[in-house]
Amino acid sequence: MLEPMKMMVRSWLFADLFAVKRTSDAELLDFIGKLRPLDCGIDLIRLGNSGDGGYLIPDDLQGIEYCFSPGVGPQSDFENQLASRGIKSFLADYSVESPAIDNPDFIFDKKFLGASDRGIYFTLSTWKDKYLSQYTGDLFLQMDIEGAEYEVILNTPSSLLNQFRIAVIEFHSLSRLFDPFTFRLFSACFEKLLEHFYVAHLHPNNFCGSTKIGEIEIPEIMEFTFLNKRRVSRTAPRPSLPHELDADNDPSTRPLVLSKDWYLSR
Repeated sequence: MLEPMKMMVRSWLFADLFAVKRTSDAELLDFIGKLRPLDCGIDLIRLGNSGDGGYLIPDDLQGIEYCFSPGVGPQSDFENQLASRGIKSFLADYSVESPAIDNPDFIFDKKFLGASDRGIYFTLSTWKDKYLSQYTGDLFLQMDIEGAEYEVILNTPSSLLNQFRIAVIEFHSLSRLFDPFTFRLFSACFEKLLEHFYVAHLHPNNFCGSTKIGEIEIPEIMEFTFLNKRRVSRTAPRPSLPHELDADNDPSTRPLVLSKDWYLSR
């Protein structure tokens, strides 16, 4: 995980950087509007730690047999709780030797997830085919890979993305959305996900604060929970955040509260 930066709003740092050319407010607000979480008619539950490593997910796990969880880190409580519900986890991370918990329902690869198969990297498609080449059932994805999520998602075939019923993904460096070039890349990534998923929940990680330029504030890191549209018969706006089950990632750092743009229209 990234080290906390102990500052909540870093507008002073980026104001000069994007003073000449930055993504327009209209583009940013349109982008944010597409990512507002929806009530999909399924209650949310919390799995994992009470702080960092815990996520809110739809209570729709029945029938899921496997989770792919790249980015292991120092704890595996989330996957351990999935195992208690009968869901086996494939884990991958080159930076560690093994998961933090020894569980027979864990299968570990000492690899990084990336956009191609080379050296210490493999793709999500290659990883899935290694163990479940003929499997067509619903899957679970929990991904925290420190910024590589964008290249992985853009590289993954839509047919494979659509096989995941639920996806929990931590997105990094979101302040780069103020940069027009990065905005195009990041928005393409999210648009690809939104072809198949609704945003069921989002939570700002308070480790690294947020950046505010003008009236728009963007957290540096956010955890998104996606639910496949195949599982949803109706949606409604969520009028408020945080959810009652949300918890700060770092209890020693001030809470980070999302601006209303992330859940209410202006």
